[in-house]
Amino acid sequence: MNEMIQDVGVATESMSRPRTLVFLAYPQMGLLDLTGAQTVFWAATKAMAERGLPGYAMHTASLAGGLMRTAEGLVVDTCALDRLDGAGIDTLIVPGAPDIRQAMIDCVDLVAWLRAASLKARRTASVCSGTFLMAQAGLLDGRRAATHWAMCDLLRSRFPLVEVDLDAIFVQQDAVWTSAGVSAGIDMALALVEADCGRDVALQVARELVVFLKRPGGQAQFSQMLQLQMQDSAGFDELHVWIAEHLDDTHLTIDRLAQQAGMSPRNFARVYKRQTGRTPAKAVELFRLEAARRQLEDSPRNIDQIARSCGFGDEDRMRNTFQRHLAISPRDYRNRFSR
Repeated sequence: MNEMIQDVGVATESMSRPRTLVFLAYPQMGLLDLTGAQTVFWAATKAMAERGLPGYAMHTASLAGGLMRTAEGLVVDTCALDRLDGAGIDTLIVPGAPDIRQAMIDCVDLVAWLRAASLKARRTASVCSGTFLMAQAGLLDGRRAATHWAMCDLLRSRFPLVEVDLDAIFVQQDAVWTSAGVSAGIDMALALVEADCGRDVALQVARELVVFLKRPGGQAQFSQMLQLQMQDSAGFDELHVWIAEHLDDTHLTIDRLAQQAGMSPRNFARVYKRQTGRTPAKAVELFRLEAARRQLEDSPRNIDQIARSCGFGDEDRMRNTFQRHLAISPRDYRNRFSR
């Protein structure tokens, strides 16, 4: 389930001074990982100023300071971290990088600084693959965490003490926050603003940026077929195409799928789970969910027709599946996402 904040109101800490936010910069970081969250806090500072209240003092900082080139090629000016040692840092935010494996090699000294600084900061957060640098610093041991869906398996294998949440948009564990892929950093930043400044300010920021204050659904907003193709599931590619072409069949049982794959039911169930990370039944359900989402976005069919064409059988079963995976009803999904 997604981690969402429930009526947190204004934080109890004093608002007599701006809260100091430090965004950690390093070579080849993701531009949107950095600027998406920054824009949220910038808009929140404007909204707080309208109320005669302090907002945020933001710093983009690197170990040595100076110009830092992002993965996209834009150069960002940064201050040196040692200039902030006495700044009373409220929140540290770690952006991700497309090549996070190389970043973990290149940023050993930055990770050491992060480890020490997080002990003094009120909270520490990451965007997308920035979760890996938090994990490298030991901040996520024994905690649940989110990252980009395509990097979840890598995070789990590199840092087995971290409980990886495959579906969360963002996760809060005590004073540690992590978010999923790229734009999920905006969702997390809005939640941080709501915790600091209250719901009214967060709603004003969400409206200005034309985003949801609390986005429906998890990071299952990607292609089920694409995810399976990226995994070690080559032996089942043809089966997945066949499933996608037969979703109107309400009897896609393990026996039926095993027969199509040319395997015994028991061996099929075991091998499929090992190679894809999901049971056959769960995979079929997600294929049905994806097909229903596409039709709700693009098709004029009514909801019951879509439910039957995708193999749910009836609208109630489809509604239950949507609520379980996306935390939204099919009708509300159509209202928000239809084109």
